[in-house]
Amino acid sequence: MKRIIIVVGMLLLMLAIAVPAYAQPAGKGFDEFGYNYQARIFVGAADGVDRTLDGTVWGDTFYANDHLVMKWSKAWDDARFHGAPWSPEAWCSNEWNGMVPGGSAEVWHYKIIWVGPELEASPYWREGGYAIWGQFEVILSQGVVGKKHIWETHATPSGYGGPYK
Repeated sequence: MKRIIIVVGMLLLMLAIAVPAYAQPAGKGFDEFGYNYQARIFVGAADGVDRTLDGTVWGDTFYANDHLVMKWSKAWDDARFHGAPWSPEAWCSNEWNGMVPGGSAEVWHYKIIWVGPELEASPYWREGGYAIWGQFEVILSQGVVGKKHIWETHATPSGYGGPYK
């Protein structure tokens, strides 16, 4: 469980902070890593999420063969890559499928929203989530490990957008 939290943390950190705006390709469609910045989606082996096709995800082979789908909102894209202010419309999701040949045999789904530096005191905070990166909340985290379904986090509401406090 710690390993998945670390990998997801690194993945989301990369999406939120580490991928420089200049890394976005000028062309349209998917790049060789699995990113399509125009559609605001990543689809492919987790190996490509760190933009290095080396059989690892940030040096770790455990999740590299998992199939990963990441999606992010226009507000996330605008704030992360284009200097717009963060807003409650900013969200991202990650769907990991390790039930593939050579995969981790784990399946995880995460939803993350921007809530601002106030975190739990923010009007955008959802009951039942947990803080990440100082301004974001994980509102849904559930998966399957060893044939056991785990509900790690299920905030209310667990969808994107309002209502707000």
